[in-house]
Amino acid sequence: MEHINDEMEFLTSMVKGIAKQFGNNCEVVLLDLTQHEKYGSGLIVLIENGHVTGRKVGDTGTNLGLEVLRGTDREGDKHNYLTKTKDGRMLRSTTMYIRNSKGRPIGCICINYDITSLMVAESAIKEFTDLSNVNTDVKEVFVNNVNDVLAVLIQEAQNHIGTPVALMSKEDKMKGIKYLDEKGAFLIQKSGDKICDYFNISKYTLYNYLDVVRSEQKA
Repeated sequence: MEHINDEMEFLTSMVKGIAKQFGNNCEVVLLDLTQHEKYGSGLIVLIENGHVTGRKVGDTGTNLGLEVLRGTDREGDKHNYLTKTKDGRMLRSTTMYIRNSKGRPIGCICINYDITSLMVAESAIKEFTDLSNVNTDVKEVFVNNVNDVLAVLIQEAQNHIGTPVALMSKEDKMKGIKYLDEKGAFLIQKSGDKICDYFNISKYTLYNYLDVVRSEQKA
């Protein structure tokens, strides 16, 4: 290819295809770099979604094209770099150069994807999901019925004591009952039966333990 016009049908299809694939936030530009002597850094001959940067057919290219044309930048292609529009919108960009048989740049395809709204959304999500200032002392459990609540409280009491039921001393069981009482477990109907079964004590013992722990709280 000696001029982009040699493959304009294919290049047009490519530019339109990329823009269709990524939607309205994706600007895709085809520049003719053989026009640099007249237009500076090349001439836009095809553009899709030009509203992203506010450019149109007939406008000139960017400073990157100048570096490649001058020979300062010999690597040429640039992938996935960050750019900014005049009005402050952030873009993820890629520039790919088209060269002739002598290796000279004759055109380029530029892809500029507007990520401004995504960055705003990301910032909002991070702020909302930031757990550094969240109160982790409050433990609330969502269940289907009150018996499930009791089961959760009993498990929490077990964790609070830190000893298997079979190895619990009287003091351990009283500690667990005190925890359950403070959490309101005994407000649940027939909770005493399940708590007795769990700690393997009689109701008489349960009420004795309750009397002791409640009297200690009043003291």
